[in-house]
Amino acid sequence: MFALSAYGFWAFVPIYWKAVGHVSSPEMLAHRVVWSVPVLIILLVLTRQFDEAVAALRNPQSRLLLILTGVLLSANWLIFIWAIQVDRVLEVSLGYYINPLINVVLGIVVLHERLRRWQIAAVVLAAAGVAYQTLQLGSVPWVSLTLASLFGVYALLRKQIDVASLPGSMVETIFMLPFGAVYLVWLYFDGTLAFGHIDTRTDWLAALAGLITVIPLWWVIIASKRINYATLGICQYLAPSGHFLLAVLVYKEPFGSHQLITFACIWAALIIYTVDSIVDARRNPAPA
Repeated sequence: MFALSAYGFWAFVPIYWKAVGHVSSPEMLAHRVVWSVPVLIILLVLTRQFDEAVAALRNPQSRLLLILTGVLLSANWLIFIWAIQVDRVLEVSLGYYINPLINVVLGIVVLHERLRRWQIAAVVLAAAGVAYQTLQLGSVPWVSLTLASLFGVYALLRKQIDVASLPGSMVETIFMLPFGAVYLVWLYFDGTLAFGHIDTRTDWLAALAGLITVIPLWWVIIASKRINYATLGICQYLAPSGHFLLAVLVYKEPFGSHQLITFACIWAALIIYTVDSIVDARRNPAPA
């Protein structure tokens, strides 16, 4: 239920970002950072993990890596918010469908992992889908590829840090906080700050950015401790599926035969990848 709640929430979170579409994406990114801090502090106190966040801050190696992951996460958030606000939800969906396959490529390039033949087939099929869209539509789906790549590198770096998800997120956000706060102050003196200058609804929605960011993350952390990783991996496809349905059925973004072929290649690649992962997990169970 925690996994379904988290990924189901993320599936329809574009509705929230559309609701604040009249606020610039950089300002909403700043609100997301600033309002996440008090929520994270409360959760760390409740879960008794505050000391872990402090320890990560004091560790030079962890601190450096968490600064890097914070930068990557901020860039990912900014593109995500902007893409939704300018009616590119379909590209966001494609990006998060591609993300697991980008992780496979990063495993080869960075960690020198060897792929099983069906994993190779999945990556080739996904690449063919992207190449088809590039050739037929005359444009590289850069939003999709950038979102997937940023999050893939982010996940890769986080795996190298010996700190739990929630304390790590707190440290990342703390490093981003001064930039977000200074930017909001600058907008205020520049006379272009939306918060407090449009209506009460906008103010409440902006303030909710922290809860909307942190609570689903907390649910995923809880779920990851209670179900196996393969099940959690399958649940993650709920999010881009929700994005896809919203883009096509609600926001009426263009979806013709060329886009269908691209998505079909990605979907087929994910089916191959997921089935292969499940079969391999059953044949080679990880130690407890």
